[in-house]
Amino acid sequence: MLVAILLAGGVGAPAQAPEGPIAPKPGQAVQIVPPDVQAGLKVRVALVNMPVTVRDAKGNMVHDLEARDFRITDNGAEQKITHFDLGGDPVSLVILIETSSRIDPLLPEIHKTGILFTQTVMGPEGEAAVVGFNDAVDKLQDFTSDDDLIENTVSRLQTGTSGSKLYDAMAVGVEMLSGRLPQPTADKPGRRRVMLVMSETVDAGSEAKLGEVLRKAQLANVAIYSVGLSTTRSELKGKPRDNAPTPIAPPGINTMPPPPGRAPSPGNESTNEGVDLLGLAIWAVQHADNKAKDHAMDVACVATGGMHLSTYKNRSIEKAIDEIGGELHSQYTVGYAPSDANDIGYHEIKVDVDRKNLKVRTRPGYYVAPPEG
Repeated sequence: MLVAILLAGGVGAPAQAPEGPIAPKPGQAVQIVPPDVQAGLKVRVALVNMPVTVRDAKGNMVHDLEARDFRITDNGAEQKITHFDLGGDPVSLVILIETSSRIDPLLPEIHKTGILFTQTVMGPEGEAAVVGFNDAVDKLQDFTSDDDLIENTVSRLQTGTSGSKLYDAMAVGVEMLSGRLPQPTADKPGRRRVMLVMSETVDAGSEAKLGEVLRKAQLANVAIYSVGLSTTRSELKGKPRDNAPTPIAPPGINTMPPPPGRAPSPGNESTNEGVDLLGLAIWAVQHADNKAKDHAMDVACVATGGMHLSTYKNRSIEKAIDEIGGELHSQYTVGYAPSDANDIGYHEIKVDVDRKNLKVRTRPGYYVAPPEG
């Protein structure tokens, strides 16, 4: 993940997500984005802080590596590791949940997931916020470390219209995480920033573009994880809806090969060989566009070092969340202050481990745009 004191105006095309904070419930404080982030000025990148997942040939997590076992290059230049941790850094989590009428039949299963977010994903020192989205994006619970508030918010979720402004919701989630204090610096990386999206892999009507969201997520050090809700399962259980967004065929299925370093497992097998997710992720970030929209959540997760888990076949929603929590608290967080932080253009990150037969997954890079004007 990348810590930037990079301002929205200096990062690229300004996001078109809804302006201003989303009103929280009465009595809940609004998290204010620091003035320097709102000002639209260019500031240098301070720290690249990213999740690194390491698995053996059987897909098991590897936990016995040390900082000296890693080699990181940024645009080919070797970097000095300034922060290294295994699963211990506290998490700031935004939970994005689709609340369109299409997922009505899945609500009973979703209502049970609150305790998994608090006990498995957040961790003992974590905090979380909950955002729902359909034709609108609604902050349902601001950041809190109170498990009961998170669990009650999830257990009381209600559906609304049939729309799904997925990219707008993701843009709001990135903005919320970007404003968490204290801001990370080269000396103090701060909290890990994680967004967990529970939705179909379909966007309908967003103003924000996927590439813009991913560019800002990389610069804000946000790792995106996704639980793909199955429209097919929903439609088999419920009544057809009018004016619903057309799902990607077949909806809810991860249609791409697993990201680099991810061992195949039930529910993430490739059904569309030949799709270059890594290439799509890099293109989307470089061009800040929606070219990768057919594979939106797979690309979002590859671009930020997270993972997408389908729930269409043999994996339940609860099982997917449990897998994500297990990874978050068993992965390495590695940070460095880039030696060429202000170089304009795409920065390619490569992480190698000094041990054979291991698979390493992290985000592929980040993009520094020229200043406006």
